[in-house]
Amino acid sequence: MSLLADRFPDADLPWVSLGTGPTPVHRLQLPGLSTEVWVKDEAGFGDGGWGGNKVRKLEWIIPEARRRKRTTLFTVGGIGTHWGLAAALYGSEHGLRTVLGLVDQPVDDHVRDQTRRLDASDALVHRFTSVNRLKMAAPFLLARYSSRGRLPYYLPAGGSSPVGTLGYVEAALEIAQQVADGVLPEPGVVVTAVGSGGTAAGLAMGLRMMGLRTRVMGVVVNDSFRLDRVVVADLARRTAELLRSRGVDLGAFDIGPNDLDADDRWLGDTYGATTPEGLEAQQLAEQAGLHLEPVYTAKALAAVRDLDERGVLDGPALFLQTHGSR
Repeated sequence: MSLLADRFPDADLPWVSLGTGPTPVHRLQLPGLSTEVWVKDEAGFGDGGWGGNKVRKLEWIIPEARRRKRTTLFTVGGIGTHWGLAAALYGSEHGLRTVLGLVDQPVDDHVRDQTRRLDASDALVHRFTSVNRLKMAAPFLLARYSSRGRLPYYLPAGGSSPVGTLGYVEAALEIAQQVADGVLPEPGVVVTAVGSGGTAAGLAMGLRMMGLRTRVMGVVVNDSFRLDRVVVADLARRTAELLRSRGVDLGAFDIGPNDLDADDRWLGDTYGATTPEGLEAQQLAEQAGLHLEPVYTAKALAAVRDLDERGVLDGPALFLQTHGSR
């Protein structure tokens, strides 16, 4: 049962179960950390061939596609997209075909592995050398894959629409329940990678809804479009508007840019480019039993280590491990 739908039983909140929660939390043991850091491990969330935070978004997106009577998902990302792979795998299981418009990014072993997975999926992949070329081609792709007069259901990168963002409102309710159950101390901050904004926006909104004082720290890893706290807070606000339109009484709830942080200091040269700090964090995480990847989660953990070293990490801190490593 969805915690969000259960909390508001009279609201119109279609949802499909794709994974099993709550995802586990545990204390992170990394050499050199002076702050108490916990991990919420989303890697195993998902009953199909791919896990992680993208699957939480699809629990809300797939039934929304049905609501709109669409048979095709059209979404975008880099050629190493985790989101596109998750959409293809879970969409196919629920009778939806997935069309991907993908933009080139720096290629390493991780990206090559993702490309092989995408090639083995049912996704219809179109590659472009730049975001601008993808934008120019998008109207033609939408028209090409229309069916019975209906356009594909367009989803932004990472599934970070207001509907997709409900996945991390749900996760925030899960965190609040874990705090209430005593398995997790109330975090001073939750640190997550920000590639499209939905995870951070949903967390910020859900934690505020549940009355937790926890602040969201978004580690921006994508420079393909604007991602700052104004943009993330606006997505949270639009998600709140969606909930109200579906019958959820949020009272005087409001959220703005001052209610969260988004920082690109750990991005590196560009989206997809590795950083020495990220690779070091990835190696240390492996020793602690966490399987990160270099584009998102390694940079987020590098931020945790850097903030801890500078004495500004608000503990207990919660690191969100969003990589589905299967």
